[in-house]
Amino acid sequence: MKTPAWQRKEGKSPSGGLNAKGRASAKAEGMNLKAPVKSGDNPRRASFLARMAGNDGPEYKDGKPTRLLLSLKAWGANSKTEAKSKAAAISARNKAKK
Repeated sequence: MKTPAWQRKEGKSPSGGLNAKGRASAKAEGMNLKAPVKSGDNPRRASFLARMAGNDGPEYKDGKPTRLLLSLKAWGANSKTEAKSKAAAISARNKAKK
């Protein structure tokens, strides 16, 4: 039996995260995944950036960006440091709006 597409290369986006086929296969297993929020002050984006900025692991391996860095770039950050500062800024703007 094959593993689900979200766990294989065909379900992963070359630019980071999952593609539509990967999200569809994850949904078939009961997961509820949404597409990345690439810009704006969405609280989901701030949460993702903060969470990923705290992950262990390198941004580059053998001179190539890792899946971690590719995912960060898909959500609008170019490094873990930038992701952390963007998450804080988005959260601050969202608090100020309330």
